[in-house]
Amino acid sequence: MSECRACGRCRRARRAEQGEGEDGVDRHDREDWSERAACRTADPDELFADGAAQNQAKALCVACPVRTECLAHALDRRIEHGVWGGMTDRERRALLRRRPTVVSWRRLLESARTEHERRVRGEAAPRRYAAR
Repeated sequence: MSECRACGRCRRARRAEQGEGEDGVDRHDREDWSERAACRTADPDELFADGAAQNQAKALCVACPVRTECLAHALDRRIEHGVWGGMTDRERRALLRRRPTVVSWRRLLESARTEHERRVRGEAAPRRYAAR
């Protein structure tokens, strides 16, 4: 019996064989950033707190080297609870409502970070329009 290319089960199995998760993201990339997260040794209850306690969790994210990757992960997967990438669930929902057309938060945030780093180094941004 041949494999069904349209079946979700078959697609998931192929992705697993190729080292990808169900979302099509390389598992090694995801594991790599999470292993470098500032919160990797924190108590999960601190990251999934309510009210004012969320500010303590957000403070942990301030100097995290993978804050952008973490936020993109939560936004792309519509994770509803906890502090991810320095944003609470309420802040992420508001952002998703303001930007409903974003297809990949990972690409958008990585692009924004690259542009920011370019400006900090003083490099000229690529010209978008030709001079007349």
